[in-house]
Amino acid sequence: MDFKAFKMDGLGNDFVIIDQRNKIIELSEEQILKVCDRNFIGCDQLIYITKSDLGDAELEFYNSDGSTSGACGNGTRCVAYLLSKEKNKTEIDLVVSSKKLKSRILDEQLVETIIGVPKTNWDQIPISKSLDTKNLGLEIKDKNNIILKGGVGVNVGNPHVVFFVNDIGEFELEKIGPELENHELFPDKCNVTLAKKIANNYYKVKVWERGAGLTKACGTA
Repeated sequence: MDFKAFKMDGLGNDFVIIDQRNKIIELSEEQILKVCDRNFIGCDQLIYITKSDLGDAELEFYNSDGSTSGACGNGTRCVAYLLSKEKNKTEIDLVVSSKKLKSRILDEQLVETIIGVPKTNWDQIPISKSLDTKNLGLEIKDKNNIILKGGVGVNVGNPHVVFFVNDIGEFELEKIGPELENHELFPDKCNVTLAKKIANNYYKVKVWERGAGLTKACGTA
């Protein structure tokens, strides 16, 4: 077969990457589920590399539940690293959801990807109705059943709802995540993030990823 496939890891996120630039390999949803299954190959996401006239390549992402994903920073960095070796250059442009993302190779296995300016308008996230995206009025409970109300909506390639908390460990994200991921407010589902401020411009986060759940990269804090 005239195609290449790779297994890669970026900060704990692992991926199966299929290069379709020379030969199209279309997998069914059932086949994607099998590839992502930890009892088979296993990965958080499957990535297709395809040809692009706008950059070095274009990427398509599929979550471990078979659904599509708009973007993934760690996955983009992994592909950028692969293509940097192939093309022998330190800057790689990858098209993701019709948006060009620039990656730079800073050192051996150290890659920076610029994901662009976050979107905060309600219809860009998207949410199902016009609301103040700085406070969506959603409720989560900690382990003592104390309610925290709020939630900030933002899109950084995927829709997210973010809750700023004093202690991430006081919340069971494995229970909160699936409920909010599938909340009626999010027509495309969403990632659910708990964030604790450590210092100015420095936050500790734990994320329930849409279509993948808790991962080693984002699901620990």
